Amino acid sequence: MGIDIGRLESLLLQMSAEGAPGREFCESISELARTGRFAQLREILPDIVYDELWVRYQQDNAAFVAGWRLLAQEMRQGFIQHARQRLTSLTKLQYAGFEGPTPAWQEIQRALDGQQNDLLRIAFALELLELVEPAVQRATHLRECVVAAPSSEEADRYLDEATRCYFFGLFTACAVMCRSVLEEAIKQKLPAGLTRQVRTRYRKTATLGNLLHEVNNNLQMTGFDAEFPRVANLVNDSGKKAVHQGLLSEDEARACLQNARLALQLLLRD
Repeated sequence: MGIDIGRLESLLLQMSAEGAPGREFCESISELARTGRFAQLREILPDIVYDELWVRYQQDNAAFVAGWRLLAQEMRQGFIQHARQRLTSLTKLQYAGFEGPTPAWQEIQRALDGQQNDLLRIAFALELLELVEPAVQRATHLRECVVAAPSSEEADRYLDEATRCYFFGLFTACAVMCRSVLEEAIKQKLPAGLTRQVRTRYRKTATLGNLLHEVNNNLQMTGFDAEFPRVANLVNDSGKKAVHQGLLSEDEARACLQNARLALQLLLRD
């Protein structure tokens, strides 16, 4: 059965229309202002919102009334769009004083959404829906990573995070997590003597590069596949680039993830 993501988005917006503030809310503010009953808003609005509206009302009574009447026509979509902007603002640095004053209706949206968070819920749902199709396409490039021996729960979690980062477009984070996967897996497979040597030499802070250096110098002792260091070093190079040189592309992240999975298969043999 096919799933129409566009239809799901339309249904979600339709559902949001049922509970999001709209025409009646805006018209009520407009009518109270027009009839000189503005003070009644103090009983239902947070102080910061009321004060902001009061300042705007005093500046131009007629424009305030007309503005809220006009806003009644587009309030719902405006609220949802602002909720999505709030998500974006949480992921980026906000420079103080760079933007102008927050519009009054945005302040009210924050107040109304302060308890139930329905609008933020809608914003997250819409954003996640937009990730579905790209994630599906990326998943088609991967196959199951089948190994002959277990590693550790930590390595499994790292691989899970790395793969999900790739699915959802977090390419630089994907490469960083790939490096963590191999660090953990190598530590679990090192012979006891070499483990003690690594802990002493690197004071328990050995990076993937350090571990691969030791593995390469003691390959016969480890019993690792001779191809493993080469593939693992490709992952390490991508991880270092992600940390020190800049954001990775989708192709680079995919190659890094595929190399990490191949390295695990080479490492986790009987």
